[in-house]
Amino acid sequence: MSTETALSYAALILADAEIEISSEKLLALTEAANVPIEGIWADIFARALDAQDLKSLLVNFQAGSAAAPAAGAAATGAAGEEAAEEEKEEEAKEESDDDMGFGLFD
Repeated sequence: MSTETALSYAALILADAEIEISSEKLLALTEAANVPIEGIWADIFARALDAQDLKSLLVNFQAGSAAAPAAGAAATGAAGEEAAEEEKEEEAKEESDDDMGFGLFD
């Protein structure tokens, strides 16, 4: 198990139990799971999560994906036409690479 994975699981356990996330508690959980972690990584991880509310992050993880359709609907008129033209140009460039004689099975 990687260091990041072990510390992530330990942080989730602490957040679920509504216990403050500290490097000592992260190290205690990873040691109990027989996953050797250096203290510096637990310190860094605990500091990164210090001001974060993991439960709200887990509950609201789809909030970022809801903004994408709204942004897509806002692109209208000339902006939408420009985007379509750029996509056509990119497709044309990709197709021209095939003419070089290099293929997957050559």
